[in-house]
Amino acid sequence: MLKVLRRAYGCVSVVTCPECDSRYRNTEDQNEKQASNGGKHAKGFGFWHVDEPPLFDGVERSAYTFVLPKDLLLRSDIMSSPAVTFATQNHPRFLGELKDFLRIPSISTLPEHKQDCRRAAEFLASELKRIGVENVRLIDTKGHPLVYGDWLHASGRPTGLVYGHYDVQPTDPIDEWTSPPFEPSERNGNIYARGAVDDKGQVWAQVKALEALLAANKGLPINVRVLFEGEEEVGGEGIASYVASKPDNLKADFALVCDTELFAEGLPTLCVGLRGMIYTELEVRGAKSDLHSGMYGGAAPNPFVALAHIIAHLKDENGHILIPGFYDDVMAPSPEELAAWKSLPFDEEHYRKTEVGSSQLVGESGYTVLERTWARPTVDVHGMPGGFTGAGAKTVIPAKALAKVSMRLVPNMTPAKAFALYKTYVEKITPAGVEIDVRLIHSGDACLIPVDNKYIQAATHALHDVWGKDTVFIRSGGSIPIVGDFDRHLGLPSVMMGFGLPDDNIHAPNEKFKLQNFELGIRSLIRFLEETGR
Repeated sequence: MLKVLRRAYGCVSVVTCPECDSRYRNTEDQNEKQASNGGKHAKGFGFWHVDEPPLFDGVERSAYTFVLPKDLLLRSDIMSSPAVTFATQNHPRFLGELKDFLRIPSISTLPEHKQDCRRAAEFLASELKRIGVENVRLIDTKGHPLVYGDWLHASGRPTGLVYGHYDVQPTDPIDEWTSPPFEPSERNGNIYARGAVDDKGQVWAQVKALEALLAANKGLPINVRVLFEGEEEVGGEGIASYVASKPDNLKADFALVCDTELFAEGLPTLCVGLRGMIYTELEVRGAKSDLHSGMYGGAAPNPFVALAHIIAHLKDENGHILIPGFYDDVMAPSPEELAAWKSLPFDEEHYRKTEVGSSQLVGESGYTVLERTWARPTVDVHGMPGGFTGAGAKTVIPAKALAKVSMRLVPNMTPAKAFALYKTYVEKITPAGVEIDVRLIHSGDACLIPVDNKYIQAATHALHDVWGKDTVFIRSGGSIPIVGDFDRHLGLPSVMMGFGLPDDNIHAPNEKFKLQNFELGIRSLIRFLEETGR
């Protein structure tokens, strides 16, 4: 009997031969290639013998159920990469450093964490200097600082602009976390912490890929500029202003963005489309001060009732947005793209149970879940602060009420026009007796990335080398405003190569990053930079 030690690494499996007790890997589609390289067949089993000794002799890795041999996933295309070898050898250190990074509570939206955001920026800058990136500095903005660095010695090679963000979302509701959000915890092959996957873990994968290349090769295969921000979670105004005003400082051929996810576990994915957004605040004011509901109820306007009326009239019962003209500029996906989405391994019921967790899914009728989340605009309410929310009862008519409302936009829609339509409509349907302010907090454009450029092609080759599967192209329902700025102000296409998973609890309690994806993400980034430099 073969003693099979399997792990979900694409199509690769590791087995032990009953005759010589040697480790083998299932190469399936690469048998002929291995044979030509002198591999010895484990007779009768369809596996090829790999002569290299284990890399981690007797060292157990907490993320795995067995000692990781050197040959695992080092396919013939990448076994010659000294940088990949360096990254594999140093992975335990990389993970320890990530934990230190995750301990910094860099919550960009809360003023009390301003110094923590700066500390996270300084942490990144210090590491970039240590690994050999040059001209590293913090760039102050009106908000949290940018982190810049470069290495520009690959003459005749393209230049990549490496982007990520070090800021994170608030941790509420804190009582739903299994472990403290800023004390990283390893469980079930994942690392749990706020920012684990969005985006500190993926930023650290970028930094470690650069370190591996610089350490192993004494240089990079392409020219690189690094630009990390600390305001992505609050609209990215600082980086947007810098990109618009300093394009000469950021000359490059493409941007590398690691802030997205795989479509499914083990399936290499490139995101080629993002929804845009506008984030707004509604403030409704009624009486000059809070009033007793018994003495004034029935005569005084109630701002919360007015706000509920407004919100209830933003969409109908079928999820269709009621703002006049809102759909006029929506660009539908092409028939080819829709066909590609239908071929993806998507189980709607599994999605409902494991990712959403509701009794049923909702949204516009006539569209699939992927269409509704990737290619249709939406309106959502995020909070309604105000009035009395403490324990017990207080019979008060509040003087004012607030609501946080956002809209996700799709390609061909513009934030300015969408906000103007929304503001006009909200003011029109506001009930008598109250006044309303409609405020724009921040916004970002939707985008689509052509898949026929050479950087996307290099990424698909690199991902196939590491994951052993063909890359799928998807859109994301989320927004990364800077991607539109890179296109508009710098003329750069973005390669959005992320390694999160759909169930990573982004922006929610118990955010996580699969440890295997952190490691394979580093390898994928190394191979992408090597492939781009050919």
